[in-house]
Amino acid sequence: MLVAEAVGRALAAAGVECAFGVVGSGNFHLTNALAAAGVRFVAARHEGGAAVMADAYARTSGRLGVLTLHQGPGVTNALTGIAEAAKSRTPMVVLAADTGAAGARSNFRLDQAALAAAVGATHERAATPDSAVDDVLRAVRRARTERRTVVVSLPLDVQAGEAPAAPHRPLPAPPLLTPAPEAVAALADLLAAAKRPVFVAGRGARDPAAAAAIAALAERCGALLATSAVAKGLFNGDPWYLDVSGGFASPAAAERIAGADAVVAWGCALNMWTTRHGKLLGPDADVAQVDVDPDALHANPRVGLGVLGDAGATAAAAEALLAARGHAAPGYRDRPLPPVRWRDVPYHDETGTGRIDPRTLSIGLDDLLPAERTLSVDSGNFMGYPAMYLSVPDAAGFCFTQAFQSVGLGLATAIGAAIARPDRLPVAALGDGGFLMGVAELETVVRLGLPMIIVVYDDAAYGAEVHHFGPHGHPLDTVTFPDTDLAAIARGYGCAAAVVRAPADLAAVADWLSGPRDRPLLLDAKVTASHGSWWLEEAFGH
Repeated sequence: MLVAEAVGRALAAAGVECAFGVVGSGNFHLTNALAAAGVRFVAARHEGGAAVMADAYARTSGRLGVLTLHQGPGVTNALTGIAEAAKSRTPMVVLAADTGAAGARSNFRLDQAALAAAVGATHERAATPDSAVDDVLRAVRRARTERRTVVVSLPLDVQAGEAPAAPHRPLPAPPLLTPAPEAVAALADLLAAAKRPVFVAGRGARDPAAAAAIAALAERCGALLATSAVAKGLFNGDPWYLDVSGGFASPAAAERIAGADAVVAWGCALNMWTTRHGKLLGPDADVAQVDVDPDALHANPRVGLGVLGDAGATAAAAEALLAARGHAAPGYRDRPLPPVRWRDVPYHDETGTGRIDPRTLSIGLDDLLPAERTLSVDSGNFMGYPAMYLSVPDAAGFCFTQAFQSVGLGLATAIGAAIARPDRLPVAALGDGGFLMGVAELETVVRLGLPMIIVVYDDAAYGAEVHHFGPHGHPLDTVTFPDTDLAAIARGYGCAAAVVRAPADLAAVADWLSGPRDRPLLLDAKVTASHGSWWLEEAFGH
């Protein structure tokens, strides 16, 4: 058996269910081996899209993401997607073909270890035919245990070598990092003294079991619940859930968070976006952080207590300790919450002159789309509107590839998320710039038969730059473009499509939902653009 085939079989035996990529000569045999072993392979149209699909699949499914790449340009094409996954701590293995010993002068030769390190990923190498399977499985263990994106270099001569006969060894389950008892006691002391505690959960707590443990602790000490943007929906259904903290927070939610006398971050970085450049951390508030990564603790200088531990395990231990002490308090739950949804905040509808207000568009879509949906959002000025005005059923229903803040990842994100959750309606929310950057993957949506709704918030510009530099009188010719008929482009790929300029035009959505949904629907929503979004104005005004 060749090493390429043995690696494919070993990955399938290790529980890999789906892989993404673009096939070239360097990963042809390995990809076929994965498919022959029962792993579903999804062919993208660009390696960058394939990387984002694998990332989104892992986030949405909770399973390992796997990406397979040709050497040289296949690897470099995927780097932005790998960077997003690495900076998001997505458990993902990148199977990167590499030049062998005879390729020292090949133009395909790259320092893959240096490239991985440069974007925040870790690196392994299949060193010899005898060690290759173990080397790849070590990468799988690291990805799952450390929550890392791991690039595995697979030299062509190693792939073509003869694999040794070896029995399959099942991979152990990832260990649970339990917090030190003295750290749990310090956290319990902080919460027992708090009168107005707020919990902010991030990607490190984006798990139903962890969410349940955090919610139980919040109930015992009277804490209000919030999330970072990537964990939106984690506490859906809890009457004390404020939704997203930070720049996306509604006025009522921001007021309550800023009024807390204790803030605990659960697997959350408390970065400038989550705290509005620190303005949501009251000057006298005690701040604690729970994380499995020691490097993440105390990155925010306001953190006074850092607890190294799994979010769910730490919350359960703190709740048990407070229960043993007989502590229970109403805390910040002493008065009802005001409405915290953005769609409940009054606004002046600016729809008119052939353009629709993005708030009106988003609320109209929210009313029409089924509750069981998976929302994926691209980057740009527009992104706060779908992220905050469209509801999601739970944290798995929201996929937000924003760690690297790259425009153009949204469509590929929606594909990976849709494959992870075929039971839900996939919804992609994109800007016109991001749509055109990633438009090649529209063919992938059609080819796979995904019943997806793609909403393009189309202002014929890179809106963030327009609203950042325009008010200062700078020329905007480089960031504004002629209006493009995106609906016609989508029809060329095989989609159904409609142009939306007013609420009545959303009838196209109702018609599509009631029909066979046998092809994707793209909405070219011509949105108003007289000013920046609220979150962008707040960020630029800092």
